[in-house]
Amino acid sequence: MRRKNNEKTTSKAMLIILSFVCILLIVLSFLEDSATGPVKQATGMVITPVQKGINSLGNWIAGFTDNLSDAATLREENTALREKVDTLTAENSQLVLDKEELSRLRELLELKEQYSDYEMTGARVISKDSGNWFNSFTIDKGTNDGIQVDCNVIAGSGLVGIVTEAGPNWATVRSIIDDNSNVSAMVSTTSDTCIIAGNLQLIDEGTLSLVKLTDENSKVHVGDKVVTSNISEKYLPGILIGYICELNNDSNNLTKSGQITPVVDFKHLQEVLVILETKDYVASPEDANAGSQIVNDLNQEEGSGEEETETPQEAGE
Repeated sequence: MRRKNNEKTTSKAMLIILSFVCILLIVLSFLEDSATGPVKQATGMVITPVQKGINSLGNWIAGFTDNLSDAATLREENTALREKVDTLTAENSQLVLDKEELSRLRELLELKEQYSDYEMTGARVISKDSGNWFNSFTIDKGTNDGIQVDCNVIAGSGLVGIVTEAGPNWATVRSIIDDNSNVSAMVSTTSDTCIIAGNLQLIDEGTLSLVKLTDENSKVHVGDKVVTSNISEKYLPGILIGYICELNNDSNNLTKSGQITPVVDFKHLQEVLVILETKDYVASPEDANAGSQIVNDLNQEEGSGEEETETPQEAGE
C-alpha cells in the first residue's frame, strides 16, 4: 500500500517537472534570440549529428536499393544484348554463306552464257571420295533430269570432268585430275593436239600433265590456252581446261610435254553445270591405233609396263 503511494508521488513529481520544463520552453520561445541561443545551440549539437546519421543511413539504403534495381535491370539488358548478338552473329554467318553461294552461282551463270550453245542443268555436289581433292564425286541429279553417262561437267571457268554413272536422281562424276583420266585436248592458238593426263600427286602442286603435244613449228608457248579437242571421243570441243605453265621437248624430239594450270578449283567444288548433250564420235582404225600407241608410250614413261594398259577408248577421251 505504501509502495503504491510512493509510485503515485513519484509520477506526480515527474509530471510537475515536465510541465515546468514545457512552460519554461514556451516562455523562452518568446524571449530574444540572445536568451534562446544557448538552448538552440545545445539542441543543435545533440539533434544535428542524429539527423546527419539518419540522413546518411537513409541515403545509403536508397542507394543500395537503387543499385540492386540497376543491377537487375543491367542483367536483363545484358541477357537481351547477348541474345541479340547471337542472333546477329548467326544472321551474319548466313549472309556470308549466301554471298559466297551467290558469287559461285554468278560464276556458273557466266560460264553457262559462255557455252550457251549447249543445254545444261545445274547440280550440287553431295559426296566425294576420301581425300582433299574432288577427283570423283556424286551430284544430286540424274537420269530424271536428262543426265546420262558421258555427259560433260563444267564449273568455275571450264572443264571439271565427265559423268561415269547415272541413276534416277544421282550421278557420279570423274574429274580430269583423277589418275584414270586422259583428255584429248588442243592448244587454242595453234590447234596442235595433246593429251591432258590426270595425276593426283601432281595436282598437289596445282598442275596437270600435258603430254604428246605435236608442235612442229614451235608456236606453242607458256601461257597458251588449252581446250578440249574436236577429235575427242567423249568431250565436247572448245571447253577450256587450263593454261600451259611448263613446256619441254620429249626425248624423241617429235613431241613436247609439260604441265598446265587448270582453271577449276578441284578442292572446293560445291555446284556444277552438266551439259546434257553428249559427243557423237565413231573411232576410226587410225584413231584406235594412235590411242594404243599413246597409251603404250605413257606406260613406258611412267614405268608401268607390268600393269594392265588402258583400252584405246580410255586414252584421250
